[in-house]
Amino acid sequence: MKMKYTIACIPVIPVAVAVLVVLLFSSCGLGTNTKTIKRMQALEEGVSSPTTEAELKDAIQKYQARVEDIAQANQQIGIWYKMLGSRYLDKQMYGEALEAFRKATTYYPANQNLYYYVAVCAGYMANQALDYAATGSTAQKFNYLKLAESAYLQALKLDSKYARALYGIGVLYIFELDEPGKAIPYLETLAEIEKKNVDGLFLLANAYYQTYDYERAVEVYDRIIATTTSSEKKAQAEANKRQVLETAYAG
Repeated sequence: MKMKYTIACIPVIPVAVAVLVVLLFSSCGLGTNTKTIKRMQALEEGVSSPTTEAELKDAIQKYQARVEDIAQANQQIGIWYKMLGSRYLDKQMYGEALEAFRKATTYYPANQNLYYYVAVCAGYMANQALDYAATGSTAQKFNYLKLAESAYLQALKLDSKYARALYGIGVLYIFELDEPGKAIPYLETLAEIEKKNVDGLFLLANAYYQTYDYERAVEVYDRIIATTTSSEKKAQAEANKRQVLETAYAG
């Protein structure tokens, strides 16, 4: 009796796809075998060790296209990390968002928006940092705050007039790091480029007040009163101005 043999159909994966898979694993921190990738590329392109002039020209043309493919793939991965970070941020999953934006910066190191979002996420993580071991240490919270500071500074290094980062670092210095003096130059820049940014003006007046520059604080509150169309914010500015004047006269 003859035995029947069944030959399984094994799907063939294109080498280009396999190379991209290897690159994706590398981006996730699983490591990359460069020699393996080169062998896979050579197999697909039909180029191993060109020697003649014609072979060399052909190899250059083929691998130039391959480099462009990989660059495009990396560009797309960076975009996906940014999208993933935004999704996590919308869901208030700040730790995951922070990591996604951090990875996006490795693909787009000159994108100021990514560093802004790193700073925002780090700020949220600082507020969530609890001393579960009850050691009395606030090191974790401080480290997140310093990360936020460095990310804001990097964003501003890339774009010195980036309004959201100017405002964000002002909030950080005044309310989190208790360094209002450091906030002043950034908030002054914000006041120059966005003259009707009332929230930014409130921050600037606060920073002046905390650094005992009462005259400038009053000037900024006057500017708010003359600028804002919100009756609530106008009333708040007037109340703050009275408090500044009372403190100045008492001193």
